[in-house]
Amino acid sequence: MTTLFKLVVNVEQDVVQARQRTRELAEQLGFETQEQVRLATAVSELARNAFQYAKGGTVEYYVEGEPQTFLVRVQDQGKGIPHLADVLEGRYTSSTGMGVGLVGTRRLMDFFEIESLPEQGTTVVVGKPLPKRASTLTASQLRQLQEAVTARSPQNPYEEVQRQNQELLQAMADLRKREDELTQLNQELEDTNRGVVALYAELDEKASSLQQANELKTRFLSNMSHEFRTPLNSILSLSRMLLARMDGDLTAEQEKQVTFMQKAASGLSELVNDLLDLAKVEAGKIEVRPSAFEVSDLFGTLRGMLRPLLVEGTSVALIFEEPEGLPTLYNDESKVAQILRNFISNALKFTEQGEVRVTATHAGHMVVLSVSDTGIGLTPEDQERIFEDFVQIESPLQKQVKGTGLGLPLARKLAELLGGSLSVHSQPGQGSTFAVSLPIVYPHATELPSLLQPIAPLKAAHLPILAVEDHTETLFIYEKHLQESRYQLIAARTLADARKALQKLRPAAIILDILLDGQNGWTFLRELKSDEATRSIPILVITVIDNEQQALALGADAFLIKPVDRLPLLSKLNSLVTQGKAQTLLLVDDDPAYRYVVKQLLAETPLQILEAVNGQEGFALAETAQPTAILLDLEMPEVSGFDVLDRLKHNLNTQAIPVIIYSSTQLDTEAQSRLTAQSIAILSKETTAQAATLAQLRDAFVKAGLVLEP
Repeated sequence: MTTLFKLVVNVEQDVVQARQRTRELAEQLGFETQEQVRLATAVSELARNAFQYAKGGTVEYYVEGEPQTFLVRVQDQGKGIPHLADVLEGRYTSSTGMGVGLVGTRRLMDFFEIESLPEQGTTVVVGKPLPKRASTLTASQLRQLQEAVTARSPQNPYEEVQRQNQELLQAMADLRKREDELTQLNQELEDTNRGVVALYAELDEKASSLQQANELKTRFLSNMSHEFRTPLNSILSLSRMLLARMDGDLTAEQEKQVTFMQKAASGLSELVNDLLDLAKVEAGKIEVRPSAFEVSDLFGTLRGMLRPLLVEGTSVALIFEEPEGLPTLYNDESKVAQILRNFISNALKFTEQGEVRVTATHAGHMVVLSVSDTGIGLTPEDQERIFEDFVQIESPLQKQVKGTGLGLPLARKLAELLGGSLSVHSQPGQGSTFAVSLPIVYPHATELPSLLQPIAPLKAAHLPILAVEDHTETLFIYEKHLQESRYQLIAARTLADARKALQKLRPAAIILDILLDGQNGWTFLRELKSDEATRSIPILVITVIDNEQQALALGADAFLIKPVDRLPLLSKLNSLVTQGKAQTLLLVDDDPAYRYVVKQLLAETPLQILEAVNGQEGFALAETAQPTAILLDLEMPEVSGFDVLDRLKHNLNTQAIPVIIYSSTQLDTEAQSRLTAQSIAILSKETTAQAATLAQLRDAFVKAGLVLEP
C-alpha cells in the first residue's frame, strides 16, 4: 500500500479541499472526467458526514493491490451510526437531511466498505480500479505523485464551487440530450407499436381464414371419403365376381385387365380410408374406446393378420418377441393395432432381406412398442419428412411398393390421441426402428377395471407404499413423485383391492384418500387402526377437504391436502417411516476438503455423519454401522467408488442402503446408465454455488429417505 496524501477535516473548508484533492489525484492517476467527478462527489459526501456528525475526521488517499486500485479511507471518532443497516437499505431518514449520502456513495463506487462501532467512530473505504488503459505505476512514480500533491497548495474554495457549477451545467446538458434521445426513441416505439398492432390484426384475420379453410377441408375430406366408398366397394365386389368366374370364363387378357382394376380400386380404397381417419382426427371427432387387453394377445392377432404380407420365397423373417413382465394395458386396442400394422407393413415393404422384429418393453407408467427392420434405412433429414402428409421418400424400392404417404402422419396423430408419442431411429443401409410410447392406462379414461392393478413384484431395496386412491391421474402423480426414491408405489383403486394387498404384503406406509367413489375412507381408517396386524402401519391421509383434526383423531399419523408436490410428499413419508429413529450418513471420499464442505452444509440437520477416507474403509463401515444412506465418491485410490458400489449391492447386509453418487468424474453413457440403476441420484462436485449444491444434496437425501428437519 502506498499512501499518497492525508487530509485532516477540522473545518467546513476542509470538506471542499477533500473534493479538490480527490479530483486532482484521480486526474493524475488517469481517470476520465466522469470518473473524477464520481470520486470527488463520493469523498466530499463522506467528508461532510464526518464533519457534520463527528465534528471532524481524516481523509487518506492510497493505491494498493494488483491490479492497482485507488482507495480513499474516511475515518472519524464520533459516536458511530446506530441504524447502519437501515441506512444502507435506504429505509432510514435522517433528522438533518434525507439520509441517502452513504447509499449514493456506494452506488458511485466500485469498492465500498464500512465499519461503525458505538462510541468508537466510523471508517469508510471507497475506491475504483485504475483505468485499464493506464500503465501500472511503479513505486518511484507513486512517490513523485505523492510529493507533487503534498507540495501543491489548496485552491480557492470559490474556484471549486465554480468548477462544481460547471460540472452540474455539463451534467444537465447531457441529461437534456438524453431526454431528447429518449423522446425520439419513445416516438419510434409508438410508431412501431402501431405497426405491430396492425400486424397482429392482420395475423388474426389470416388465422381465422386458415381455420375456416381447414374446417372446410376436413368437412370435404370427410364427406367425399364417404361418397367415394360406395362406388369403390362396388368396383371391388364386381371385380371379385368376375375373377371368381360367376358369369362365365375370362380370357387371359380379360383376367389381367380385371386384376389391374381390382388393385387400383384397392389402392384407392386404402387412400380413402386413410383420408377419412385423418379427417376425423383433425376434426376431433374420432372416438377413443379404451378396453383392457394383453400385449401378447395383440401380437398374436397381428402375427396371423400380417404374415400373408410376406412374399413367398422371401428372405425376410417377421419375428414377434414374446412380451415378458408387461402389465395389462387399458387403451384403444384397435388404434394401437392400426399404428403397429402401419409400422410392420412399411418395414416389410422396404426390407429386402434380414428380419422385421416386433418388441414391447415396460418403462415406468409407459409401454414402448417397437418395430425394427434391416431395410434401406432413412437419412436424418428424411426422418422428419416422413411424418408429413402425402410425402414418400425416393428410393429404389419406392417404385415397387405403392403407398398413400398418409400412414405415418396418421400413426403419429393416433399415438398423440392415445396419450403417447412416436419416435424413429434410423441409418441409411442399416435399417430403422419405429416406436410408439403409450401410457398403461389411457389418461382420459373415466372407468377402469380392477384387474389393472395386480400387485407388482417388489424391487430390491425398495419400500412398498400402498396408495388407496380411485383417480388414475392422482396415482400417476404419486408414481412420478416416488420415482428415483427408495419407495415403490402399490396402487389400490378400491378398499377391496387395498384389503387384498394388505393380505399379501406389509407396506412401509399407507396413503389414503377419504373421498373414494361410493366407499367410506373414514371407516377403513378406523378398521386399520383397530386391527392388531395393521395398527402400527403409518397412515398418511391425503384428500381435497381440510379434515386434519378428524383424520388425526381417528388414528391417522399425518395429513396433507391435494394437490401434493413431490418434496412435501417424500418428506412426510420419510418422517413416518423413520419415526424419530437415529439417521446416519456415511461419507466415503478420500478428499478431506469435500468431506468438510459436506459436513458444513449439513450442520443444521439432525444427521449423524460417519467418514471413510477410502473405498475399503467405506465398505467396512457400511457393513458394520448400517448407515441410513451413503454419499459416495467415485475416484479413489486402490478401491474405486465403482467397486464399492458393486460390493454394496451384492452384499445382503448392505444392498438395501440407498447410495448417492457425489463425484467430479466425467461419465460416459454406459457408466451413467449403470450407476443410475444402482444409486438414488448422481450429483456433480463441479457445481460452484453453495446454494445450488445444498439444494441438490437435500433433494437427493429426501429421495434416499432421510429426514432433514430437526
